[in-house]
Amino acid sequence: MNTLNKILSNKYLLLGLRLVLGGVFIYAAVYKIAEPEDFARSIYNYRMLPEETINLMAIIMPWLELICGIFIIIGSFVRGSAVLIGLMLLVFIIAISSALARGLDISCGCFKVGEGGRLVGLTTLVEDILMVAAVAVILAFGGPSFSRKRGS
Repeated sequence: MNTLNKILSNKYLLLGLRLVLGGVFIYAAVYKIAEPEDFARSIYNYRMLPEETINLMAIIMPWLELICGIFIIIGSFVRGSAVLIGLMLLVFIIAISSALARGLDISCGCFKVGEGGRLVGLTTLVEDILMVAAVAVILAFGGPSFSRKRGS
């Protein structure tokens, strides 16, 4: 177990995880910010939220993804950003699991939204679970290395 702790607390691994998570969330946010109507439609297709909240979610969530992605990459507010990213991922996992259980054939709304977006599937679910594991490693083993002191 000591070897595993040593591997997981490696500052280069932690930096790599932060860069990957931040990059994924920034990339995902760009399309959603550019196409809020299409993203709102993606949220609606899950049939999980009251219609009154969908537009608000379609506007706020991509900006939250973008800000958290930037902060986790630059090393500011790493713990807070990791927590928010983890919470968003848990919401995505619940939504994707629900869609799969109900047999919905819809775009996940993950990256490219609207026509041509990725379909909800087990691959999407596994990717999100792996990202939650990366968040857990960052939260459990991420020290001040490669992050700014304030808010890390």
